[in-house]
Amino acid sequence: MQAILDGISELWAEYGDAILQAFWVNVKLTFWAAVFAFILGTILMIMRVSPAPSLRWAATTYVNVVRSIPLTLIILACSQVLFGQLQIILADQDVPGWLATNNMYLAILGLSLYTASFVCEALRSGINTVPQGQAEAARAIGLGFGQVMYLVILPQAIRGSIAPLGSTLVALTKNSTVAQAAGVTTAAGIMSTAIEFRPDIMVAIFLLFAIGWVILVLPVGMLSTYLSKKLAVAR
Repeated sequence: MQAILDGISELWAEYGDAILQAFWVNVKLTFWAAVFAFILGTILMIMRVSPAPSLRWAATTYVNVVRSIPLTLIILACSQVLFGQLQIILADQDVPGWLATNNMYLAILGLSLYTASFVCEALRSGINTVPQGQAEAARAIGLGFGQVMYLVILPQAIRGSIAPLGSTLVALTKNSTVAQAAGVTTAAGIMSTAIEFRPDIMVAIFLLFAIGWVILVLPVGMLSTYLSKKLAVAR
């Protein structure tokens, strides 16, 4: 046990700053991907319950296709196809370090596109908690589909889907390590470097990074559980 603690101490002395910076990158990836995924996922959910068959078909196809593709492949497509082949650049090339910033943006794009499909399904499960009579009553007083969705359905659907949305956010936090495939230095990259150069303290490396992930992920799960109980819609 003492050997493991000594290994953690050595690892922190050598890679401490890099580890903190890498985990901060994971936090930024998770935050921005969560924001964009929620927006896109909400749009997809509205399309899936829309009275227009073409919109329902488009949203259903997107969700089914994207959920069937590995996240790594989506991240690589954003990096190698959008940037490598099509030369689509999301960062300002006049700013120093633009390539790293561009890789970050591409990783956020890939994470958002992938996670949005799960957000859509989480929100759609929340719609099932809303009594159908409320939507029918809203339509009876002359509200259109958009008004019914915005004023009646969506607020309750979000409250009813906090638990699955929390699970999706936990998965997104862990999935942010896949951004390494787009050239973003995440905690997984620093861990690989530490294993390569310090194989003698491998147990300490795994333990330290596991603790780091627990610190990131556990509060998210606890918060979503608390909010799902606190904001549950009374029936």
